[in-house]
Amino acid sequence: MPVRAWFPTLLYCEPLQKSGLERLNAELARECRDLRDYDAAGRRWSAKNYPGGYTSYASMNELHRFSSTFAALEKKLLRHARAYAAALELDLRGRTVRLTDCWVNIMPTHAAHSLHLHPLSFISGTYYVATPAGCPGLKFEDPRLSKFMAAPPRRPDARPAHRSHVTYPAVAGNVVLFESWLRHEVPANPVAAERISISFNFNWT
Repeated sequence: MPVRAWFPTLLYCEPLQKSGLERLNAELARECRDLRDYDAAGRRWSAKNYPGGYTSYASMNELHRFSSTFAALEKKLLRHARAYAAALELDLRGRTVRLTDCWVNIMPTHAAHSLHLHPLSFISGTYYVATPAGCPGLKFEDPRLSKFMAAPPRRPDARPAHRSHVTYPAVAGNVVLFESWLRHEVPANPVAAERISISFNFNWT
């Protein structure tokens, strides 16, 4: 072939486990909502920085260290992170993959999460706890977008790999992993029910 693909951006999506997701997510949803009720500092930060929604990102972002439920989730996520690191063919130099931070996001109607990335980590991701029908997915941006300069736009029928953005639907029970430098966002939630997710970062130590 005269044309070959280089410098791929790999995204990972897989159910957390083969069975028992409904029960696990019910327990996690209850704990996430209890955390919101308890976390006054998080509610104050969210009012200024996450309008309409709640996140424990700035107040309680090491939940795996304080909750047995989240500690159990950490062990399950670690298996996926290791599989993803292997697919990326990363040389960890004998070090281990470690979950560094883990926080809750609750998005009611109209709440959104603007375009951002996750510095100081190498793998980031989201686990979906509650995903009402019609809630937004996770939208990723082509990392080359700022460098296209005078390039014409892509055709409307372009293959997904050639588009400027790709969205992974929010599916309860799924783990989505990506390299931490990849910019992403969550559009505004158009439905009345709350979208609940748990975000996290991994480092290698």
